[in-house]
Amino acid sequence: MKPLAVSTIGLAAVMAASIGTAHARDQVRIVGSSTVFPFASYVAEELGATTKWPTPVIESTGSGGGMKLFCEGNGLDTPDITNASRRMKPSEFERCQENGVTDITEAMIGYDGIAFAQSNKNDDAAFTREQIAMALLEQVPVDGKLVENPYKMWSDIDASLPEREIRVYGPPTTSGTRDAFEELVLEAVTEEMEAYGNEGYANLRKDGAYIDAGENDNLIVQKLENDTDAFGIFGYSFLEENSDKLVGSNIDGVAPEPDAIGSGEYPVSRSLFFYIKNSHADDVPAMADYVDLFMSDKMLSDLGYLKGIGLIPLPQAELEELQTSVAERKKLQLSDLK
Repeated sequence: MKPLAVSTIGLAAVMAASIGTAHARDQVRIVGSSTVFPFASYVAEELGATTKWPTPVIESTGSGGGMKLFCEGNGLDTPDITNASRRMKPSEFERCQENGVTDITEAMIGYDGIAFAQSNKNDDAAFTREQIAMALLEQVPVDGKLVENPYKMWSDIDASLPEREIRVYGPPTTSGTRDAFEELVLEAVTEEMEAYGNEGYANLRKDGAYIDAGENDNLIVQKLENDTDAFGIFGYSFLEENSDKLVGSNIDGVAPEPDAIGSGEYPVSRSLFFYIKNSHADDVPAMADYVDLFMSDKMLSDLGYLKGIGLIPLPQAELEELQTSVAERKKLQLSDLK
């Protein structure tokens, strides 16, 4: 098999060359999640190495950015597939429908945990979701009122936490990882604060404690190597890949480990997906072989290749059910997303 070397390129520029044409093409075009990118890249390299088709072009745009491109229309200048580290939102589905993208199949591929990690040069650290939220929320409760976040040091929140400045590198608003982190950590905590009557309480602070580090999770890894006082937020697969440099923190007493992520015991776990634009099936014949390969036991089972690079596999019975659904190109409905 060829080395895993799918490059992230300017997909928009490549697509521009085909605008205004309706000619079939051999190369699958994919956008979306940086978390799903390593798994999609592995499948793409395998397709290029073992079939007559060229290696698909993949761009890591973030889940939200990928959905936006995917839903622009049915023309062959739009992506065939978009990856997502969270489920498609109803608003995204409706945008697709408005633009004529009405035949979509959802493919769930497995699970991933969101790691809260730091340089392994530090002592291990453990947090509750509430402590993380108190560090990163724009507004927090103090003396019965919501106020601008006053915490500068982790130890200001709890004396048991590191005596280090609060500085967290994380993904941007277009990222599915950001969406999942906000839902599973911030919203889970702030649901209990509804009595304060402030709808903005789930916003991340903007005073430098949370640093938008872009869509490339490897850049966050590099930041943590150089900034050993900081923490970073990214998918578990990047933690496993860099276990010689980084260590993940326990959250609510549970370590970010495969069994805990797959069972849901680890509280910041989420499902991973890709979405197929079925209107491109005839004009992009390679897409069917790519999808079949991605959904195969060879890739997704407990003995599959993708487990080796950090994907947490689905239970076999659930995988078989999803394989059938995708093989039949089950049409996604708005009701599925609510």
